[in-house]
Amino acid sequence: MTARLFGTDGVRGVAGRDLTAELAMELSVAAAHVLGDAGAFANGAGDGHMGGVGAAGSSIGRARPVAVVGRDPRASGEFLEAAVVAGLASSGVDVLRLGVLPTPAVAYLTSALGADLGIMLSASHNPAPDNGIKFLAKGGYKLPDAVENEIEERLGEKWERPAGSGVGRVHEAYGEADRYISHLLTTLSVRLEGINVVVDCANGAAHTVAPEALVRAGANVEAIGARPDGLNINAGYGSTHLDRLQQVVVSRGADLGVAYDGDADRCLAVTHEGEIVDGDQIMAILALAMHAKKELVKDTVVATVMSNLGFKIAMRGAGLDVIETAVGDRYVLEAMKAGGYNLGGEQSGHVLLLDHATTGDGLLTSLHLLAEVARQGKSLAELASVMKRLPQVLINVKGVDKARAAHSAELAAEIARAEASLGETGRVLIRPSGTEPMIRVMVEAASEDQAHEIATHLAETVRTTCF
Repeated sequence: MTARLFGTDGVRGVAGRDLTAELAMELSVAAAHVLGDAGAFANGAGDGHMGGVGAAGSSIGRARPVAVVGRDPRASGEFLEAAVVAGLASSGVDVLRLGVLPTPAVAYLTSALGADLGIMLSASHNPAPDNGIKFLAKGGYKLPDAVENEIEERLGEKWERPAGSGVGRVHEAYGEADRYISHLLTTLSVRLEGINVVVDCANGAAHTVAPEALVRAGANVEAIGARPDGLNINAGYGSTHLDRLQQVVVSRGADLGVAYDGDADRCLAVTHEGEIVDGDQIMAILALAMHAKKELVKDTVVATVMSNLGFKIAMRGAGLDVIETAVGDRYVLEAMKAGGYNLGGEQSGHVLLLDHATTGDGLLTSLHLLAEVARQGKSLAELASVMKRLPQVLINVKGVDKARAAHSAELAAEIARAEASLGETGRVLIRPSGTEPMIRVMVEAASEDQAHEIATHLAETVRTTCF
């Protein structure tokens, strides 16, 4: 059976090898056909009698569907963008090229510009040789699995190619970054005057818009990881490499620091003392603030099964409910949309504020986190103390038979013993990897030693029973 091309966040691979220009073009053609057939294109292709798309200076007509295309600064994004634009235009789709912008900016502009389709070229926190293609439907939402499957099924199909006035037109819309920044600023109810923040842009998609937005919000900003050269994205900077940010915050005497990943759809933070504040802690701060302002829908937060138990204990102590989903921000989003909730996210820093965005937005998250520092007059360390992060040990056991693990009576018995010993002071989570022959063993406990001891024992049980 052929492996599914789409992963949990679009199509990814080593650019030029796995993700070729030819594949990028074919994917964009198939996406144009699928979304057109599904009615996502409001006006169809044809007679050229309708007005503009709304982008400043754009002469694109609405007789044809419109797509917006953005990318992060990876060198490979240059040829992949050219391939995607060619595929769309040759399919009769008008294209607005947004240039280098965060994924959430492309999602916002898909909606704000009334586009029928958004495409982002990025491999998020992956190293520079990787790249990826993410598709966004009308309104700026990620595609459901069923639509991705249909795009994949229609790769390489025969189709009638438009010609003459039927082909799409391509326009640059680099100035639309300001529309995104202005939108972010309208979501704030307080100014950030007096806050000294170091912002780590991962040499990625937010290197221009993040410092500008924070400055315009009133903060005093020092930016690091803000000189992308196409090859240094995520290299020693960003939310997966916080050492430099911690050092700079402490050495400069800054109030706090924030870090994004390569496409800036996630955000982590550090306190003035250099302590890491993860996505669970950020969600806890925002949840309590929204609850106090009566803005938290149904007094509920949506998180994944990997969120720290300390987060759930803190929410329960505040009288708030937590709904758990599978790992992945797309599953958090699905649960939020189904229940009408407005706050959710992951420990990794994907935070979804659906009152203001359709996807995780690292810059939006950081602005609202800083706004709480300003509004409450407390340090980030004080705000983060609302939850106690329990020690968490994760061991990946590779090369195992995931089916045997699911049916192992011996493993089930050992898990039950571990859970009994932990009681309400910890928990055990054993789950198979979705992409590799690997079992993830996660244990939380009151102490690091206890968590490590139990996790090591369970990992060894997996090794001896599930190969």
